[in-house]
Amino acid sequence: MWRTLALVNLPTAEIPLADTDTPPLVTIDQLQFATLTKAQLVDMLSERIGLNKREAREMVDTLFGLIAERLLAGEDVRLSGFGNFQTRLKSARPGRNPRTGEQIPIKARRVVTFRAGQKLRAVVQGGASGSDAG
Repeated sequence: MWRTLALVNLPTAEIPLADTDTPPLVTIDQLQFATLTKAQLVDMLSERIGLNKREAREMVDTLFGLIAERLLAGEDVRLSGFGNFQTRLKSARPGRNPRTGEQIPIKARRVVTFRAGQKLRAVVQGGASGSDAG
């Protein structure tokens, strides 16, 4: 029963999240980049579930598309144990060009926000604190 925390700057960390005998999706030692790309996610999903790359890519694209659709419809997306995506309206405000100092108006706009769930925060904080000991 183990899962692996995927943070690049930490040594391999195996963190139990649930009662499972499933091997970790990825170990930190296997990560080669500081950022997980969509292509890497597709590769890992393909390997883990045994789908071919096309099927894994379709799954990832479908998931991202469904999340985007719901956000465009003004709905929140709540992924239990992971986190919540929401859209918020940011009001217009004055901005400043950092090079010239010139004042520039920033228009009102909708932005997407993500708030990590308690389980995800606990895993990340637990992994970070484990690497500091020593």
